[in-house]
Formats: sequence, C-alpha cells, structure tokens
Amino acid sequence: MIPAAFTLSPIEVSSLRLERGGKAVLTGFSLKVEPGEALVLLGPNGAGKTTLLRALGGLVRPLGGEIGLDPQSVAFLGHADALKPSETVEQALQFWAGLYGGDANQLEDVMVQMALAHLARRTCGTLSAGQKRRTALARIALSNRPVWLLDEPAAPLDARSRERLAALVKTQCQAGGVVIAATHVDLGWAGARVEDLRTAPTKTGAGVG
Repeated sequence: MIPAAFTLSPIEVSSLRLERGGKAVLTGFSLKVEPGEALVLLGPNGAGKTTLLRALGGLVRPLGGEIGLDPQSVAFLGHADALKPSETVEQALQFWAGLYGGDANQLEDVMVQMALAHLARRTCGTLSAGQKRRTALARIALSNRPVWLLDEPAAPLDARSRERLAALVKTQCQAGGVVIAATHVDLGWAGARVEDLRTAPTKTGAGVG
C-alpha cells in the first residue's frame, strides 16, 4: 500500500512544559520533526513519553510552550487498541476506512500487509494481544492522516509483526508523513531518529532538536 503524498510542514515544539499528577515531567522541551521523518522517543516508564505524545495529539494541555501541530492531522494509537469486542476485524477496519475516506483496495492491501486477511471474520474480542495490535495498526494505516503518534506500538508483537510495523512506518515516511513513537525498547526502525528522554531537560530551558 502506497498512500498519496502528504503536504506537511515541519512539526515544531518549543519551550514545552508538561506535568503529570502535579509533577513536572518535561520543562523547557523543544523539538523539530521534518516531513518524512520517523522519530522514536525512548525512555523508561515515567520519563514523560506518553504525556508528550498526548500533548502532541491535543489530548493534554501543556502548562507552557507551543506545539506547531494541528490535531486534525494526527492519527493516535495509545495503549488501548480501540476495538469493539463484538465487531469482526473486517467490520472494524471497514468503519475506519469509511470514516477516513479509504477505498476497498486500500483496506484489502492493509489487511494483507498486517497478516489479517485470515482473521477478517473473527470478532475482535477473540483475538490475541498481538492480533489486536496488528488490527489497531491497520486502523492507523487506513486513517490517511499525515502524522502518526504511536504509544508502545510494538509491545505485544512478535518479530515478524514488528517487521510489518516497520514496513508500514517506512511507507508512511516515504509519502512525506511523520511517525512519532514512544517506547522503552529499541524498535529497530532503519533511519529513524532516536531521542532519549532520560537525557532530556526537566528543569532547564534547554531543549532537544
């Protein structure tokens, strides 16, 4: 599957201040991501990865700073896969393809790419954790959004499924889109830029860029 080329400006974050539970997780944080780039935010639990992704997606209001990203351009994948247990895989993906203007060929291509074709009539509630994650990633691929924000996207995936995810990311970036992923493990994405939030500033005005 090759999506239409995206027209996207660089994503710029400046002097960002974020808190979680009343405690600062990032202060004075700056970042720039170019179109066609994959960025991996690396760090352990509590480093602020999820909070930063949610802020980029417009789900968390920063206490300070600026984010140059329209939330309408974002497809967000959190820890939950956002699948209805009673729907089949095919029904779930048809809904998202219809919502975002995908066509039947695109849907079929994504299902094949993510090894879901043989699961098309299985209800989502009966899927394994890895199968649910592959279905959720297919949903993101069908979104036709130029910016993907992925929180621990590979957590329940086996080695082959991680390769499939890497291929999705490569295709998105080749189309001029952006993929930003938060993780505590190496995703192994060739050419991706890695920013380690363990070394990001939390109390100073310096930034990462």
